[in-house]
Amino acid sequence: MPLVVGIDLGGTKIAGIRMDERGEILARDETPTPKEAEEILEELLRLVGALKDEATVATGIGAAGMVDFEAGAVRFSPNLPLRDVPIRDMVQERSGLPCVVDNDANAAGWGEYRFGAARGHDHVLLVTVGTGIGGALVIGGRLERGAHGFAAEIGHFIVEPNGPECGCGNRGCWEQVASGKELDRLARQEAERDPSGVIARAAGEGVAEGRHASQAAREGDPAARKIFDEVGRRLGEGLAGLVNVLDPEIVVVGGGVAEEGELLLAPARRAFRESVEAVDRRPDVPIVVAELGNEAGAIGAAALALDLST
Repeated sequence: MPLVVGIDLGGTKIAGIRMDERGEILARDETPTPKEAEEILEELLRLVGALKDEATVATGIGAAGMVDFEAGAVRFSPNLPLRDVPIRDMVQERSGLPCVVDNDANAAGWGEYRFGAARGHDHVLLVTVGTGIGGALVIGGRLERGAHGFAAEIGHFIVEPNGPECGCGNRGCWEQVASGKELDRLARQEAERDPSGVIARAAGEGVAEGRHASQAAREGDPAARKIFDEVGRRLGEGLAGLVNVLDPEIVVVGGGVAEEGELLLAPARRAFRESVEAVDRRPDVPIVVAELGNEAGAIGAAALALDLST
């Protein structure tokens, strides 16, 4: 049975798997993402080498940023120091294996379509909510990359002109008001406003972050609940606009922040229903949690490698 390696190259960690054609994971490895571009690429290549074996036939890489799919290159990444890097050619030269490189959210979306929450649906919108927001589109059972390979960069449409500065260079992008960045910002703001509050106490001597707001919200703290209601509302409003444009059968929400579950998705669903066009005249579009968790990107990258090998 042919095996493939899938790598999720993210801003926090580089995670990899070795997988068979049924989606069964046979090996795992990961490393923190270095700060410098050369070190990132060296760790990526090391991980591929550690995971492949004699039965491995191809490698898939899901990389955070704008990926030129035809060239196998990362053209720009707002959260990684990668600019015009020919990752595919580098991996093929070092490993001796065919390689495919795609956007990390595209990889996650393909993973959920093949093996996760979107199985059985041919028109899928995946939204990854983590430090930022990414997206993937499956249309008619095919991954839609657009004319230049940059489709579904959904975190970077502007929803708040002159809002918070984004890593892409613009201000007020959707990911600045509806992702982990905004949870962190609002948590810090609330801890400064009320140093004796539940969020501030959860942070202790450190800087308040979204995880402290999550802890406080689960304890029933009204201020923390309000933070999640606000971020969930902005997420749901954005989802409504995307559904108006794309008309998917299902919306799958993944990424680290999505693991907060109903704390985030309940207000997102409310805002979605209030904002989407003709909610009572269109078929229901379920908003569901991704099934593959933090491994969606690596599994999807491996699935892309399977496609390459067949």
